[in-house]
Amino acid sequence: MNMMNKDEALVVFSGGQDSSTCLFWAKREFRKVHALTFRYGQKHSLEVEMAGKLAEKAEVDFHLMDTPFIGQLGANSLTDASIVMDQEKPEDSFPNTFVPGRNLFFLSIAAVVAREHGINHIVTGVSQTDFSGYPDCRDSFIKSLNVTLNLAMDEQFIIHTPLMWIDKAGTWALADELGVLDIIRNETLTCYNGIPGDGCGHCPACRLRRAGLEKYLASKA
Repeated sequence: MNMMNKDEALVVFSGGQDSSTCLFWAKREFRKVHALTFRYGQKHSLEVEMAGKLAEKAEVDFHLMDTPFIGQLGANSLTDASIVMDQEKPEDSFPNTFVPGRNLFFLSIAAVVAREHGINHIVTGVSQTDFSGYPDCRDSFIKSLNVTLNLAMDEQFIIHTPLMWIDKAGTWALADELGVLDIIRNETLTCYNGIPGDGCGHCPACRLRRAGLEKYLASKA
């Protein structure tokens, strides 16, 4: 078994609100932080560009990995421009913004990258509170995968999920606590239509983000 450096963490980093908040959380919690961003066929390449800029601003090591197979495996509106995005979650299925296997692949690849760098702490911004119907954002999945990755590589990875049990208002509160609320609001890309900052305002991601911000700001008033 490789010797792991417990002072370092690898953040699965999309450049959106959640993973960016986790990036700054990791900077507070660990001596050295690495950001791993995936180019998986998402329609908006600006997402990757902004992630790189934010990682540079945060002064963390930035790693970009091309994984186009993720976007090619299943039909979804985040990688296929011909599919009209679901505005609401269907009653009997997942929203078509769900990219099948995305977090499974991201975290599995992150574990391999972490192992190569002697890192055993992996951070991801998934949340069961605001999981939008995505099964791979649930705590049970993360715990299960954590065990599987440890067995697969005979390592002792620890997957950290700082946002798992807080809603979007809580995520904004954490960003404010970390002193980066303005950065998260203005320099991240959460919008499914590829518009930075406050976004388009009407896609599911923007509505969730906006409602959380309004709730948090109201709590401070």
